[in-house]
This record gives sequence, structure tokens and C-alpha cells, in this order.
Amino acid sequence: MRFSPSEIARRRPWLAWLVVLALFGGAVGAGVLGGAWMVICQDGRCPSIASLEAYVPRQTSKVYAADGRFITELGLERRTLVRLDQIPMHVRNAVVMTEDHRFYQHNGIDYRRIFGSVVRNVRAGRYAQGFSTITMQLARNVFSDRISREKTLLRKLKEARVARAIEQRYSKDKILELYLNQVYLGNGAYGVETAAQRYFGKSIRDVSVAEAAMLAGLLKGPERYNPRRFADRAILRRNTVLEVMRRAGGINDADASLAKAFPLQLAQRTESGDVAPYFVEWVRHALEEHFGKRLYDEGLRVYTTLDVDMQAAAERSMENQLKAIEAGRHGAYKHLTYEEYTARSAEGGETGAGNSPYLQGAFVALDPRSGAVRAMVGGRDFEDSKFNRAVQALRQPGSTFKPIVYASAIHQGFSPAQIVDDSPLTMDQTTGELWTPQNYDMKFMGQMPLRKALYMSRNLAAIRTGMAVGTDAVVDMASRFGISTRIPPYPSMFIGSADVYPVEMIGAYSVFANLGLRTTPNAIVKVENAQGKVVWQPQTQREAVLSPEESWLMVSMMKDVVVRGSAARIWANGFHVPAGGKTGTTNDGADVWFIGYTADLVAGVWMGFDRPTKIKANAQGGELAAPAWGAFMTEVYRRKPEPPDWPRPDGVVVREIDAQTGRLATSACVANLVTEFFVAGTEPTHTCTENVPNPMMVRVDSMLRALPPRDTARPPAH
Repeated sequence: MRFSPSEIARRRPWLAWLVVLALFGGAVGAGVLGGAWMVICQDGRCPSIASLEAYVPRQTSKVYAADGRFITELGLERRTLVRLDQIPMHVRNAVVMTEDHRFYQHNGIDYRRIFGSVVRNVRAGRYAQGFSTITMQLARNVFSDRISREKTLLRKLKEARVARAIEQRYSKDKILELYLNQVYLGNGAYGVETAAQRYFGKSIRDVSVAEAAMLAGLLKGPERYNPRRFADRAILRRNTVLEVMRRAGGINDADASLAKAFPLQLAQRTESGDVAPYFVEWVRHALEEHFGKRLYDEGLRVYTTLDVDMQAAAERSMENQLKAIEAGRHGAYKHLTYEEYTARSAEGGETGAGNSPYLQGAFVALDPRSGAVRAMVGGRDFEDSKFNRAVQALRQPGSTFKPIVYASAIHQGFSPAQIVDDSPLTMDQTTGELWTPQNYDMKFMGQMPLRKALYMSRNLAAIRTGMAVGTDAVVDMASRFGISTRIPPYPSMFIGSADVYPVEMIGAYSVFANLGLRTTPNAIVKVENAQGKVVWQPQTQREAVLSPEESWLMVSMMKDVVVRGSAARIWANGFHVPAGGKTGTTNDGADVWFIGYTADLVAGVWMGFDRPTKIKANAQGGELAAPAWGAFMTEVYRRKPEPPDWPRPDGVVVREIDAQTGRLATSACVANLVTEFFVAGTEPTHTCTENVPNPMMVRVDSMLRALPPRDTARPPAH
């Protein structure tokens, strides 16, 4: 009966080790080693040593924040290359003396070690001791996809074959350099530089003798001797390495004793993904789309727009508010809380579901002048759900869409003083049913100025405004504001029924903050290669959407939302930096929003369930989402200077008007006298006593008359 080499190793381990003895001993003496190697590699699975010429170990791409702080690494293997002359001698000695003390004497295969290993393994009748040299380990690491998958004696022989070829071509120092940059040291770290950073928070250049011994000790079992998990075991292994170094003359007795007494001091854990994981993943997708696999091989340096302090503030403010909602501080809350979910998961429940059952949130903050995203939160727990709600979720924006409707009206020549009607309205839908929209309070306030309709977030007034402007005009304006999703041209669009991506909806408000100029949200400043050359520098995308005068009027109206409107609690809680914004709530209470801005910062909050569900009775963005925005902005402006108010453009004029009619005030109507702003040329020319048609109501009436006759026998839908 004939057996393959792997069968021999499995069925007769003692016989397999005698084969090793023959190959590395008797075969050498008989001068047939070359023939033996040919047999071993006859299946073509020994890699060619020529591939080492072009081999460059994979290096992770490093990601940095806007201020240069390190955020994370992106790569299949986390590694930073260093030259051998940058690695201290005590680190080299610790590795060589522990792993392969005859490294500088043998030619890739340590025959003395082989004989001892074979004798011990034959006596044990099993694999009890290995004989791999550093060069053999390098062969396995470099060609892991071809060799190290094989858990057989044949694999060892192939390693030896490649090790001999490596030794014939490279110097010992080059081999050691490759090995020290390639070897796996646990905790996701490849190479001694990355391991030193991971475990000790310092470069390999700065590690002590004790720390060098601990790194060398990890080579025997990176997970078994992981100091983060098994500190006592790691210290014992470290001290063993120190004793080996002492006996080999690598350190003297005093240094060995001092190093053995050295306490274990690990750097604060900075695992990849701890800082802004949703932002990092968003960046990674953009990089992968641009660079492909180069991202994971070439050691790129990626400089991003992230502000680490703002990121922390965004995470805190959103999570604190979500917990407050779940705790019932805003009214009865009947759903599973995040704490309850995590407790169930700890008891063995399912985690990582695509649709998390607890209340979720998203937060984006950006610099409107450049579009630079300073903070991004895509959910409450990245490990549980990597779905980024800030950039991937499609949700109804509710009333946060209304400023686009009103901006369209201002763009067409209407003014904040324009009177609009907040009264009941019923319209036919394409389905043949009737649509009877309501306000959140189920009440109607009749005629009011456009300004009040916005800051009080009246649905019927917004619908009539949109109808007067025209669906096509609003759809076009939404596109110019940066909304890429389709907006069906139905009247419900005017109150935010069309799905949007939160990052686009929040980014749209840069138009107001910049007085007319939209910037596209972006995360990457520049990318450098390992040599420091800039290989990609995305350009800021800007587009003029409104005139400065039109934008200033919108800012003026949206300030009232914060001071006396649906988000007045922000002002009442003490945030008095010049700011505008808009609340948003969908009619089923499944989505709550607040998006607000100052002259140098736009930020937006969304909250809801992954599967749209009513959050609570009478859920409103001003009550549930706005406090998170206020807490964030308050914290941010404690650390940075407050921006100035927006200067009024020369093309904006001031008039005293009658609030009830929107016309110029006279002595006959001083009871409702207010000061209002207008784009020059759109200010009223008629007085409050003149009976002239309301242009907006004329447009709406004309549009309603053009609709097909309604079947009045059908009851209105709610």
C-alpha cells in the first residue's frame, strides 16, 4: 500500500520524523538534497523566490482628523514598516535569542535544531517541538496564501525549501528586517512598529528592554500571551524571554532583574473603529471607490475633515437625548429600550440585526463654507448595526423640507409679509381618494404672514405656498439644494413626504448659512502615498442657489423658529448664538428632526426606528430632536468663538407694514404694525386700507379650479 507524505505524517508520526531526519541529514550527506527538494515541490506549490524581488508587505492606510490626530487604520493587516536600523538592538536580540539563537550562523535551516526536534517528536509520538527558523517563518508569512494553510509535515519541507532560496539571495539583516515587519503579534498588529503602538502607545524606537521582551514573547502565541487579556501569563512569558536574553549575553544580570520587576504598562486601548466608526466607514467607501485595492496595500495617509471634539459632543448629545426619550422624560415610551436590548443580547439574544428594534438616531455637523463634515453619527452602536443612517437611510424629512418650499416662494418674488391661508383643504389624489391634510395640533389658524407660517410650521399654509409656486419649481429647487432622491410631484411633497438621505437634507441648509451658496458634504481633505506625495485632493463643490438677499430673508424667518417658533426651547434653554433652523415631524410620528445652523456650522439630528414606527404619542421634532442639537451647539461654542450675525445685504429694504394684510401700514392699522424685510423691488406698494387681490391666494384658487370635479359624496380622508 502506498501513502502520500501527508498520509505518512498522519498515520505514522514517528516514521514521518524519520523522513525529516533522512531529508535534512542523510540526504545531505549523500548529495541528493537537490533531488529531494524537487520531489517535495514537484506539485508546483512551492512559490518562486523571484516573487520576493517585488514583494512589499501590505501596509495599512492611516486616517487622520482635521487637526492631525490619528483616528484609525484601514487595511487587511495593520502594519507600519520600519528599517532595521530604526529597531533597537535589544528588540532584535529579544527576537533572535528567543526564536532562533543561531540565526546568524545557519543558512536558513538549523540542522542542529532539527535533530533535537526529531528526537523529541519521535519519543513523544506526536508533534511536540518545532524547528522553524526565522527565515522559515518568513517564508511562511510572506507566502501564507500558498503554504501556511497546509498543516502537514510537507508544509514544513516546503518552508525549508523557500528558506534556503531566501538565504541565498538576501543578507541576514534584510531577512530579519522583513521578518520584524511581517510577523503577527496579536491584537490585529502586524510588525513590531504597529505592535509597539498598539500595546505601549509608542514607537518601536522607544520601547524598553522589558517591553521588547514582551513583544518577543508574543511570537510563541499572540493570543495566548495577549497582555490585554492575560496579563499574568504575559508577564511570566516576558520574564522567560528576559532570562533567555540574560543567559545568551544579550543583557546583564542587573538589567534582567530590573526588567523583570518592571510593571506592565499598556497604552489606553485605541482599537480601530473606536473613533467615529460611521464616519470612518463612509470615508473608507469613498477611498475604496477611488483607489480600489491600493487602499489596503500601499500605506496611504488620509487626512479628513473630522473634528474629534465635535464628534464626541455629537455622540454625547444624541445618546443623552435618546436615553431621555426612552426614560419617559418626554412622555410615556412603550418600546424596547437600547439598555433592555443590550441586556437581552448579553444573555444570548441575537445582535447585529439589520433592523435594530430600539430607537435610533443620526447626527451630521458640517462647516457650510467648505462642506467639511466635522461630525457624523450613523447609529447608536456600530458593532451591533453598521448601517449608517446618516448616509444610507431614506427617511421622510417632514417639515425640515418646508424651507425649500418657502425659499422657492421668496425666489419667485414673494416676501415674508405675504399672507397665506392656513385653513382646511381637501384634494383628490392620483389613487382617486381624497387627501385632507392636517396640522400637528389638528387646528387651523386662518390667514397669516409667510414668516409666521414657517416658524409655527403650519402644514396647510406650506401646501398652499407650494401650490402657488408650483410643484416643478419646488422639485427643481430641491435638486439645486442638493437633494438627489426622486420627489414625486404631489402636494404632500410640500410638507416633506418624499424620502431623503439625512446627510443631503442637512447639507442643504448650507445654502442658508452661506447666504445662497450650497456646498456638498465631504470628508476627505487629501490623500498622500507612503512617500508623502499627494495622490488625491477632492475639490470642494459649490453652487449658487439663491441670491444673498433671498437667503438673508430665509435666515431671518428661520431665526424665528429658534427664538419663538417650534424650536423655541433651544432659545429658552440659553443658546443665544445667532442661529436659524427648522423642526421636522412626519405625520405618523415615526421621524423627528431638527436641522439648524450658525454662520460657521450646520448640524442636523434625526431620530426614529429603522422600521418606521410611531415613537410616542404626539412626537414632535421640537421636543425630541431639538434638545440634542441645542446641547451639541452649546458645548461646541464653549470651546470656539461665536460667529457673528449675518450682515444684511444692501439689496434688502425695511418697511413698516400691517401684519394682517402684509401691506404698508397707515394710521388706520397701527394696531398690527410690524417691521418687515423685503428684497428691493418686492416691497408692498399698496396700503392696508386698499382692497387688492392677494397674489398667492389668486394662484392657489386658480390651481384648485383647474383640478377635475370632485365627487362630493366621498368622505374626506384623514
